[in-house]
Amino acid sequence: AGRALLRRTVQRPSSFPPRITKRTESTRSAPPSSPPSHSAKPSSPSDVTTSIPGPSWLWLEPVFVPFRAYGRAQRKRPYWTQFFSSLTIYFCGDLSAQSIGEEDYDPKRALRAVTIGGIFSIPSYKWFLYLGEHFNYPSKALSLAVKVLVNQAAFTPLFNSYFFGMQSLLSGASLKEAWDRILHTVPVSWYNSCKLWPAVTAFSFTFVQP
Repeated sequence: AGRALLRRTVQRPSSFPPRITKRTESTRSAPPSSPPSHSAKPSSPSDVTTSIPGPSWLWLEPVFVPFRAYGRAQRKRPYWTQFFSSLTIYFCGDLSAQSIGEEDYDPKRALRAVTIGGIFSIPSYKWFLYLGEHFNYPSKALSLAVKVLVNQAAFTPLFNSYFFGMQSLLSGASLKEAWDRILHTVPVSWYNSCKLWPAVTAFSFTFVQP
């Protein structure tokens, strides 16, 4: 009994070192957490994406400002806006036409052009409103084609006759001379207008609000 008790006493301490060793090894295996370093280098400029906030077309906003102002004026005072727009367009058109020729600038011709545009401004405006409200079919392509065809067949000959006839009369020509000029110029002008104005009319009825 004494020998067995002595053996137990001697062997018991030997059972502690493995546990201590394991606990020490587990403690050593976990590296100490290092504090956050404040000397980390900031990311390079190439790593940072810079962009303008908002839609990509926002830089075009200044271009739309005068068009929006014109639209507001058109809604508030459609007749006056149309009238003064016609005067401006006819004046610029005559100015560009006179700059092509070699003759000196003729202010009387510019005045005739402005007068012709001002007289026919509201009737032409009414015509295009009428054209936009009629000839509307389930097919948008068919509606657009009919509008272009009716405009080219009815409005263009009438307007060209008015334009060349008034030019002759305001220049001092007689009624017969004005009629002769209409007969000689309207067919040619109508044929040449087919090269451009159907596309302009189609664009207007597709993208421009009434």
